[in-house]
Amino acid sequence: MTRTVLVIGIGPGNPEQVTVQAIAAMNRADVIFVPDKGERKQELSRVRYEICDRYLDSTRRRIVDYRVPTRAEVSEAAGYETTVADWHASIADVYSGLLNDSLQEGCCGAFLVWGDPGLYDSALRILHRLRDADRAAFDLEVIPGITSVQALAAAHQIPLADIGNPVLLTTGRRLAEQGTLPAESVVVMLDGQQAYKGVDGAAEIFWGAYLGTEDEIIVAGPLADVAAEIDRKRTKARQRHGWIMDTYLIRARSAGDSGDENH
Repeated sequence: MTRTVLVIGIGPGNPEQVTVQAIAAMNRADVIFVPDKGERKQELSRVRYEICDRYLDSTRRRIVDYRVPTRAEVSEAAGYETTVADWHASIADVYSGLLNDSLQEGCCGAFLVWGDPGLYDSALRILHRLRDADRAAFDLEVIPGITSVQALAAAHQIPLADIGNPVLLTTGRRLAEQGTLPAESVVVMLDGQQAYKGVDGAAEIFWGAYLGTEDEIIVAGPLADVAAEIDRKRTKARQRHGWIMDTYLIRARSAGDSGDENH
């Protein structure tokens, strides 16, 4: 019998945003794998355990913790792509050990992924890598989750797109490289360098951190007016929690845009 691996999106941190489909999938699993990303990010493990405690209908399921390797710093000798590829290779070794040591034939295992597995998460890419290299045999199923992008729009009570215009999804690293907005409306994730501060031209920003949770923080307004406020709140929150996950929508504004229109 073939093993089954479920990759389950659990939302951006609020247990009440876990979908009914995700709960049913969790209860199919014989083993649930929970990542440990180090002392500074223990909250991420705690939320996963809270979700398991709330929604698992049986104590027979095993929860297996695993340590996520730390990504090396990007250097001139090893650029971003090389550094991430090496990091994924290390995580693939961990996944291989988990599946081959902790998941018997005919059983079902589940990885609980923050947000949605289809956005900026490495789990699916790494699992495909293992299977393609014949390092582990399993059937794969993906259960989507609420994303921080959806939670951001809900928190600010806005649609992401202006009428008739597209929305571009990108990372802080790419935005910092470009310096200007690559589209009229841009959603930015994984921005450890606060790339919004380097955006040229008039823009408005809808920023949020710890979205959907009791620690949620949001700021909105013309970028030039609120960038310093975002910096202060971001720094204070990171010092308090030891980590931060923030997402924002940034839009180009014409010179004649007063910022008072409804979105």
